[in-house]
Amino acid sequence: MSLPPLLRVLRPHQWSKNVFVLAALVFALGDRTSSLPPAAMARSIAAFFAFSLVASSIYLVNDILDVAGDRAHPIKRKRPIAAGEVAIGVAWVLSFVCLAAGLVLAFLLAGGRAVVQVLLAYTVLNLVYSSWLKHVVLVDAFCIAAGFQLRLMAGGYAAGVGISHWAVLCTLFLALFLALSKRRAELVLMGESGLEHRSSLKNYNVPFLDQMIAVLAACTIVAYTMYTVDPSNAEKFGEGHGLLWTIPFVVFGLGRYMVLTQSGDGGDNPTRIFLGGDAWFLANTLAWVAVVLLAMAN
Repeated sequence: MSLPPLLRVLRPHQWSKNVFVLAALVFALGDRTSSLPPAAMARSIAAFFAFSLVASSIYLVNDILDVAGDRAHPIKRKRPIAAGEVAIGVAWVLSFVCLAAGLVLAFLLAGGRAVVQVLLAYTVLNLVYSSWLKHVVLVDAFCIAAGFQLRLMAGGYAAGVGISHWAVLCTLFLALFLALSKRRAELVLMGESGLEHRSSLKNYNVPFLDQMIAVLAACTIVAYTMYTVDPSNAEKFGEGHGLLWTIPFVVFGLGRYMVLTQSGDGGDNPTRIFLGGDAWFLANTLAWVAVVLLAMAN
């Protein structure tokens, strides 16, 4: 059953990206060297919803500014604003309400000023991205990656825990991998007509993107591996901690995603893949989660 236009325009399915806000909390729960205050979980969950509301505000602005290009896109033309289901004036009001609600929620329940500052930085970054930087080759991908870094930071502030530098690097490489994979899929899907939708595509080509995607996949694997074997994690999870055994699932997941992207089966919509668009990818993700939970429990 399809959601009403006023809900669909918020892109609630995209809120899955904000699980990065909860990353600091999840790994802090497995830390044997310190105990996490019960309030940290409530603050982290509040931060997740605050970030989701602010992200929806940005999605609305992006859809308003891109309405002409979206109408030329075979998939995005079905978005509520592009399809005329939600008026632009209503979308502006809804964007402001979501932004204000997210900032208030962050200030009152999600960790206060520090989380609000991260959300404001995310808002400014994405407003500049939507109006200008999304049309600049490579800069567009780094802006997306910066958004995931800010999610990680917000989660760390909300939970009151530090974030491993290897986790930061892994998030950076993974976000760039996903962003450039999406550009590749758009380039293949849209062809020459894609230049009207996103001008930065004219400076990309499939061989270059394939090289960058392969390099970033390798960087992600190395950074994740270094995170699992970092001496500080051995101290937190115990010398025989099982995080090491999650590495094969990460390698398979990245490889499977590349197969899907290069076969034209969903690379233009990473969220669909992560939410179960591919059975093998979903099974692998669930297996990774199970091994992580076992590692933290032992």
